[in-house]
Amino acid sequence: MNKPDLYRVKSYDLFGLTGISDDTLRMHVGLYEGYVNAANALHAQLEEFRRGGRVDQEAMPAYSELTRRLGFEYNGMVLHEYYFGNLLPGGGARPAEESGFGRAVARTFGDFERWKADFCSVGMLRGVGWAICNVDPSSGLLSNHWVTLHEHGNVAGFQPVLVMDVWEHAYLLDYKPGERMQYIDAFFENVAWSAVEERMQAGLSPVLVHR
Repeated sequence: MNKPDLYRVKSYDLFGLTGISDDTLRMHVGLYEGYVNAANALHAQLEEFRRGGRVDQEAMPAYSELTRRLGFEYNGMVLHEYYFGNLLPGGGARPAEESGFGRAVARTFGDFERWKADFCSVGMLRGVGWAICNVDPSSGLLSNHWVTLHEHGNVAGFQPVLVMDVWEHAYLLDYKPGERMQYIDAFFENVAWSAVEERMQAGLSPVLVHR
């Protein structure tokens, strides 16, 4: 008897974003669906290897390669869900200063402009990948990170609160390769700061929630 898929494609109503076309979104969501399907397929293949409670040593090379690939496909799925989840048609360009995220920005960077400049600089790094603002649950401080190939560069234990896809498929239908900054500007016109705040609160130690 086949087991049901572990992961399901989530739906996002994002048409009408500022500076990010509906055609880009359709293509991008289709790419995300591919990651979901691949993660499910890899789980099914790995389950076949684990039948009987152990892995046959003769199968280890194939098992090892599939296990490594799972990190890429799984993180490709999850990071896209973070990305789509922090976009909103008509979203705001900046968060409320009194929000948990706004206070964390002030504690860590001094003000929003300095945090944003740092985040945008991460997003402009050469190559393809992700710009991710994380909160450290133990301190409530923020840090901006570059993640490439989905699974390379994630910080263990940190909670992503804002995720920006800067793989070229995220903007090439709308902007030329040298116009990535224009895409980043458009991204900030569509940020769902309420989603960022929810992640912020979920990622903090209870002692730090109102800090």
